[in-house]
Amino acid sequence: MHQLRLFFIALQFFTRIPIPAWVGFEPDWLRQSSRYFPATGWVVGAGCAGVYVAAVQLWPHAVAVVLSTVAGILLTGAFHEDGFADVCDGFGGGMTPERVLEIMKDSRVGAYGAIGILLMLALKLTLLISLPASMIVPALLLAHPLSRLASCSLIWLMQYARHEGKAKPLAQEMHSGEFLFACLTVLLPGAVLLHFFSFSLHGLLLALGLMLLLTWRMACLFQRRIGGFTGDCLGATQQVAEVAIYLGLLAFQVA
Repeated sequence: MHQLRLFFIALQFFTRIPIPAWVGFEPDWLRQSSRYFPATGWVVGAGCAGVYVAAVQLWPHAVAVVLSTVAGILLTGAFHEDGFADVCDGFGGGMTPERVLEIMKDSRVGAYGAIGILLMLALKLTLLISLPASMIVPALLLAHPLSRLASCSLIWLMQYARHEGKAKPLAQEMHSGEFLFACLTVLLPGAVLLHFFSFSLHGLLLALGLMLLLTWRMACLFQRRIGGFTGDCLGATQQVAEVAIYLGLLAFQVA
């Protein structure tokens, strides 16, 4: 029952999905719930896939992809997209760690953020539209939890860069056992997914390789520029990792 509570706490923190009233809340539960951050990706991915399956019955493939992406943004409240835009603004316009953190904390979106989010969404939509229709559902189901696991690795390996912040209670520490648990919440259902859907082995390996490479590069950037990560950095990493997975899967697909 406690683990179920932690899952619902993570779902409440990372999405706009309402949770049952009986779940309750204790401050320490938020930190413990980080192990379920990747698992929330299965919920978001299933929501996006469900919208795509329904929409493609009525409209062309491209329209269904756009609607599924809109559904994902609505489910999360653009939580990760907002983080990506803030990181673009902060790291694009800040020259010192203090200035980078100050810019990222500003709720206004600047030129770097606007351009970054526009290009990122354009690339994501182009990749999904370019995938064969039969691959959209498994791609969404795989990319959302895996990309959140990539973000979760920052909580496990790095220090939080701010003295305070919305994500700090979640990111104070993550033990290796908790990260292993997070990996299992992705890898075990992922193995079932791979059993029912046919992925190109080369595409899958490239997707994982690109995700790991870009996550590592993001982590190096965060460490060098601000000495750790913030909640915005987690969101930005999720978005970059998700796009990396689509890039890998598309590379070896024949429409």
